[in-house]
Amino acid sequence: MQAPLRPATVIAPDLAGMRSQTFGLAQRAGLAPTLHALAPRGLWRHLPAAWWPVPLRAIQPLGLPDTYRDNPVITIGGSGGAVGAALKREGACVIQVQNPRLSPARFDLVIANHHDRLRGPNVVLTRTALHGVTPALLAQARQEWAPRLAHLPRPLVAVLVGGGNGRFRLGPAEGAALAADLAAMMRRDRVGLALTPSRRTDPAVCRELQRALAGPDAWVWDQTGPNPYLGLLACADAIVVTTDSVSMISEAVATSVPVMVAALPGRSRRIGHFVRELELAGRIRPFAGRLETWGVTPLDDTELAAQAVRQYCGLPPLA
Repeated sequence: MQAPLRPATVIAPDLAGMRSQTFGLAQRAGLAPTLHALAPRGLWRHLPAAWWPVPLRAIQPLGLPDTYRDNPVITIGGSGGAVGAALKREGACVIQVQNPRLSPARFDLVIANHHDRLRGPNVVLTRTALHGVTPALLAQARQEWAPRLAHLPRPLVAVLVGGGNGRFRLGPAEGAALAADLAAMMRRDRVGLALTPSRRTDPAVCRELQRALAGPDAWVWDQTGPNPYLGLLACADAIVVTTDSVSMISEAVATSVPVMVAALPGRSRRIGHFVRELELAGRIRPFAGRLETWGVTPLDDTELAAQAVRQYCGLPPLA
């Protein structure tokens, strides 16, 4: 009988991207994560977490078990970092994901991206965001979704669409432009297309995509029924992903197919560095309305980070 996995306490905002990174790291380190959602209260919602004088009083109660100091605590982002540093002072073993905007010395381990430019003996830098997309998970998703997508022509291009945020714009006009480029690729290169929006995608953008890509050679998820995200990653011959999401790009490059990044109006220094590094590595190319194929290998630094977690928590390496 297999021994039960060691628990891990995850303290993060209850957002898909945050859960993907923290749960992916924990699971691939052989831990069983439980989310304790982090939500600032009152006026503290409007101030940077680094300004919270007493972080544990600036948030809604986390409901941590009395035994939380006995197992790893994984925090993420600026608010998670403020809370994690406070818990570290209380004796917890804290692994911080992303730049905490505090000294790395206030944590047991910090896992950040190259573009965060952090340094320290307890800092592990990765090229991609952390996630739980493994070859085994992709194989399982392929078995489930290949029959559902079998009616589409090959090569099959999976399209992952994010949404507007404080850095990039993806409204109806940008959605229409993206849809026109995708339709042109289908026409010129005779590809099949399977597209999934995210929860952040504006409904007006979804309508533009549905309208422009209507036809037997394309399938656009209507956000009802099972989520096809992993199935699209697993079954694609190539992937197009919008530039707003480091997480989606990171999961796409963990596959074994070419990845093209669709630019959006806007600017982010952090995401710009991230995209340029993957372009220089030959793992991604800009999407220009045509299918491009080139030789690639999966790029995934989550395994490196997972082994670091086990080392810093005193756990034996995974086989």
